Amino acid sequence: MSPSQATPKKLTIGGLTPFALIVLAGLWAYWPAFRGGWVWDDVEEVTQNAVLRDPAGLARIWTGSTGTDYFPLKTTVQWLVVRAAGESAPAFHAASVALHIANALLFCALLRRLGLRFAWAGGLLFAVHPLAVESVAWVSELKNTLSLFFLLQSMIAYIRFDGKGSGLGSCFPPEGGKQLPRPDLFYFLSLFLFVLAMLSKSSVVMLPFALLLHAWWRRGRIARADLAAAAPFFAVSLFLGAVTAWFQEHRAILPGHVLAGGALSRIACSGMALAFYAWKSVWPAGLMPIYPRWSVNPPSLFQFLPWLGIAVLFAWFWTRRAGWGRHAIFGLGFFAVNLLPVSGLIQMSYMHITWVADHFAYVSLLGAAGLAAAGLESCRPRFVALSTIAVVGAALAVLSHRYAAIFHDEQTLWTHALERNPQAWPAHHNLGDAYLNAGRFPEAIVEYKEALRLGPDFVPTHYSLGTALLRMNRVPEAIAEYEEALRLKPDWAEAHNNLGSVLASQGRMPEATAHLEEAVRLKPDYADARNNLGNAYLIAGRFPDAIAQYRTALGIDPDNSSVRRNLDVAVREAARRAAR
Repeated sequence: MSPSQATPKKLTIGGLTPFALIVLAGLWAYWPAFRGGWVWDDVEEVTQNAVLRDPAGLARIWTGSTGTDYFPLKTTVQWLVVRAAGESAPAFHAASVALHIANALLFCALLRRLGLRFAWAGGLLFAVHPLAVESVAWVSELKNTLSLFFLLQSMIAYIRFDGKGSGLGSCFPPEGGKQLPRPDLFYFLSLFLFVLAMLSKSSVVMLPFALLLHAWWRRGRIARADLAAAAPFFAVSLFLGAVTAWFQEHRAILPGHVLAGGALSRIACSGMALAFYAWKSVWPAGLMPIYPRWSVNPPSLFQFLPWLGIAVLFAWFWTRRAGWGRHAIFGLGFFAVNLLPVSGLIQMSYMHITWVADHFAYVSLLGAAGLAAAGLESCRPRFVALSTIAVVGAALAVLSHRYAAIFHDEQTLWTHALERNPQAWPAHHNLGDAYLNAGRFPEAIVEYKEALRLGPDFVPTHYSLGTALLRMNRVPEAIAEYEEALRLKPDWAEAHNNLGSVLASQGRMPEATAHLEEAVRLKPDYADARNNLGNAYLIAGRFPDAIAQYRTALGIDPDNSSVRRNLDVAVREAARRAAR
């Protein structure tokens, strides 16, 4: 079949069976996620995110006035879920799982349009692959599933603009073959959907390169028309990619976080990361939330070997480009291209924890799953391909089902992480948070101290350790930890608020007032800090100032009964003072 003849077949009732299989397999694989709660930064992302509870929060979302990233469409979806279901963890998990299954079906549709007979197998492998679990079972990664939802539709629309698709049964069309048509509805729809994907998460930034790779795969060359068609996509990538880079640099990456080092270190790190993801795509065993971080500063010669292996592999495929090599370059090229931005070449806040993470590979997993589906085309007889799909799909689904259960709660997740990587200081910190929330303060202190031994400059651990010490009535030690947190991050409103409250309880009112005023200055909509500052003013006899703070706090949090009681006290005291 030639590329110009490849058209997706019409679905029949029997043809719907594979799609039903994808849905059922995906639901079973992620069934434990429906019963999961909040883990890691889900609390900060959802339950403590004031903008999601604000009925007028959409303006703040789209102007970028809050948050460490500019993914406004993702935050808008979260805002809508809160409007519909409240701060319900099952509702957010259901949204993530539904998006993932929808992505698997869309991927199946994409592969059908590319001419694969076993397109449904690619969708099934993507639906149940364990490497996708972190993106689906961790609520904070809703941005992954949402961005891919729009990306896949963008790709389908672009291929419809580009022609009727390409078949795997033939190679290149004759010289002088059909050029790209003029932009039409599908072209502009593809561009619009790509913008939506980028506004959900910029990990889809490499789509323009994938479009050029598709052009080469389909026609054997990249013509001027292909470059012209991709140009607006490059413009979107550059602009919104620069926005993401700015937010990462100014809001997400904490001071003092040394990442991969110089250019050679980053190149070595990137090659090792690509090899890591390739291996996990083929053999997804031993997955964990935080992988050990290898040292690449300075890099060793051995650490550049993955790049040599990649070069040799693609050179071999190039020599076979007249046949199966073309498809291998397309699939693995898509896999590698989409990993480059998250492989260590560019600074990202997450990389102060580890160089690699499962959720970084969510988009690239399409390339691996698509290539596997293409490989099934050569299986003869047919039952060999079907048997392979059944065995591999069942094994992957079982692994995903088990791994999804790990994300049930904080203690389960971080105990699992530390069993596999005891040196993961963020896991110690997060397990400490789980103990703190459960009222197990001595155990929390042990975990926080171990986290600081392994990562002494992680500011949140000093803050959380101060809180745990305070709960144990070890006030001088708590004050020291809050002060250390502020030394490392002077603009942290929450630390100023807590330290000010502790100092006020010790009668150190001038210092307490200064910290509470700074907390309010840094975060004007911080109701708790305004309440505490009102208390400090009340103790100092500054009744008008106290009343002003209480009223502002009530404007932020109208249902706060504690603030309302304090306001009543301040008003009575002010009236009593005035009557003297």
